[in-house]
Amino acid sequence: MNAHVEVVAVGARTPVGLTAAGSAAAVRAGISRCAEYPFIDLRGEQVVVAADALLETSLEGRDRLLPMAESVLDELESRLGEKILYGGRLTLLLALPEVRPGFSESDASWVVQSLEARLRGKTSNVRVELAGRGHSGALRAVEQVMKECTEGRDNLFLVVGADSYHHSETFMWLERNRRFAQPGVRSGFIPGEGAGGLALMSAGLRRRLGLPRLAIVRGVCTAQEERLRDSDTGSFGVGMTQAVRGALAGLDPTQECVDTVYADINGERYRSEEWAFVALRAPQGWKTSGYKAPSDCWGDMGAAFGALGGVLAVQAFARRYARGPRALVMAGSDSGLRGAMLLQAPQDP
Repeated sequence: MNAHVEVVAVGARTPVGLTAAGSAAAVRAGISRCAEYPFIDLRGEQVVVAADALLETSLEGRDRLLPMAESVLDELESRLGEKILYGGRLTLLLALPEVRPGFSESDASWVVQSLEARLRGKTSNVRVELAGRGHSGALRAVEQVMKECTEGRDNLFLVVGADSYHHSETFMWLERNRRFAQPGVRSGFIPGEGAGGLALMSAGLRRRLGLPRLAIVRGVCTAQEERLRDSDTGSFGVGMTQAVRGALAGLDPTQECVDTVYADINGERYRSEEWAFVALRAPQGWKTSGYKAPSDCWGDMGAAFGALGGVLAVQAFARRYARGPRALVMAGSDSGLRGAMLLQAPQDP
């Protein structure tokens, strides 16, 4: 892929912030919103989750996910302006949860149709598509943007990932599978919820519209991991290594490497072991094997993470606290989809 794709705006809605800037600042400060939630687990205790501060606890699943995604669209609109957002061809690529108890295919269709109806109320020249599922779904959507720009489709792309584990059926499913972080569970995670968005376009279109460049997409790649979490051997990191190598393929290894890694690692042993194998298989890609895992602050963000990882990198570039000019966002879906995206600071073309 040789398309020059750039980030021109970002948006976020997370348990630690209602905007991209607020969420990134809270994560940088190490602020956590993991707290008790009014759902009783098998021990008779309230569960600990990271929840949106403005949503009523009576809402579940898709009814929580939709307003968070809409909030991200509102933030992107405020950054770009209605003239740019709705004045030309617009493509919204969504990343939503994989099918699980508490979130069905019909729920995914409902979210897509709801967001499409919202945008069609403002412009008829819009395409809305479910482009990816699970943690790495947004990275697959960015990969699609790169492909379409390479083919000459010169328009504005919005990549929005959204997820919420907060549904009674989802909580019970996590408990049954010992994935809910609770006493006696050694390898569980804290469920979170949120949404993230990246506004992307070609470098040429950005210049014609006079928009600021927030980051450059140097590379993005997805791959399929065959050894899933129920594998007898565990993961050897084959799929994620392939995704990472694909994302870093455009780097000059003698002069360039990754300065910061944003990972969706959430406390589950399977994912931590996977990263260890990736670090061993591709040691030349980064300065250090350390990574940033914001799940400590906002819980596991599911399908929102791919976009939110990009938001964290962009905000670090903008505020000049990034460790260097290149950041890698990497994520893995339960289905085995693995994705990696390399972003570069706009000051270092």
